[in-house]
Amino acid sequence: MHTSRVVPFHKTRDLLAVTGARVRNSVPLAELTTLRVGGPATVADCADTDALVATVRTLDAAGIPVLLLAGGSNLLISDEGFGGVVVRVATERVEIGADSVVAAAGANWDAVVAATVAAGLGGLECLSGIPGSAGATPVQNVGAYGLEVERLLRRVRLFDRESGEVRWAAPAELGFGYRTSVLKHSDRAVVLEVEFALDPSGQSAPLRYRELVNALGAEEGETRPAAEVREAVLRLRAGKGMVLDPDDHDTWSAGSFFTNPVVPEARVDQVRAAINRHVGDVTVPVYPADGGVKFSAGWLIERAGFAKGFPGPDAPARLSTKHTLALTNRGGATAADLADLARTVRDGVAERFGIRLEPEPVTVGLTL
Repeated sequence: MHTSRVVPFHKTRDLLAVTGARVRNSVPLAELTTLRVGGPATVADCADTDALVATVRTLDAAGIPVLLLAGGSNLLISDEGFGGVVVRVATERVEIGADSVVAAAGANWDAVVAATVAAGLGGLECLSGIPGSAGATPVQNVGAYGLEVERLLRRVRLFDRESGEVRWAAPAELGFGYRTSVLKHSDRAVVLEVEFALDPSGQSAPLRYRELVNALGAEEGETRPAAEVREAVLRLRAGKGMVLDPDDHDTWSAGSFFTNPVVPEARVDQVRAAINRHVGDVTVPVYPADGGVKFSAGWLIERAGFAKGFPGPDAPARLSTKHTLALTNRGGATAADLADLARTVRDGVAERFGIRLEPEPVTVGLTL
């Protein structure tokens, strides 16, 4: 939780001296997020799991607010920064077994996927190129190209900040949904490690996503060598500016900023009527979903009048020139600039189609 109360650096440094964390003062959080915005904070870097647990436990006991940060790919942090302590999850251990992988929470996610593919294991290839850390994947129930984390997750090791217990939790305990889990809506549990079940044959998961199926010249439900699918996914993502590149401002983003909205069946006809009024009688891309029908957020944004690159070449925060679902920092944007752009797009879609888009990134110190 954000707080305006700034904890003196010397107090934090002395408090954490025995935890194994490396404590740094006034670190610009823009350096630690893929949106490259965020003000200063005290940062405690934790390179191993014991240090991570000890650091969070010590800060909680002292009543000091904690912000957990790993890959920084799903955060929009205010320009004022964070008044507590940012605990940076820098644990990187990855262990590959005969049919599984165990990754520490701070391990680079795409590096984990690459390692499994290189080891001849299939399953995670559709999740290639996604920025961020392994520990964030169950929190968001990360998904792409027809695959979601919950389908392969075997278990998650958690630190319970209330009870102090460290234990492995089964997927059934995590309340997975579309881009969500019980871990996303509470800061009680800290993800320490994740374990995924993989296919030792080296074949991909069955191909479900039409764009990927077409790119591979495959049939829906077919499997292909995991390495082949990974390469295709990386090409598709790069074409949308969804693979991090420091020289490409279209990748200075949090990925897809809004989730695809699920509209209850009872409201689908009403939404279709609104689309017809504003766009005409067009084919609307929809997908089945629990509790209703899933609409494409990117399609809605474009049809609401927000083109790629909106609002124009001089704006510090713009929609990606490759993909309207990504809000990007063109090099000089502030968190306030990005928040303003998010509100403009969200409110425009709501006004035209009666659908309120929900942000996927976690906001810290600001609200949309």
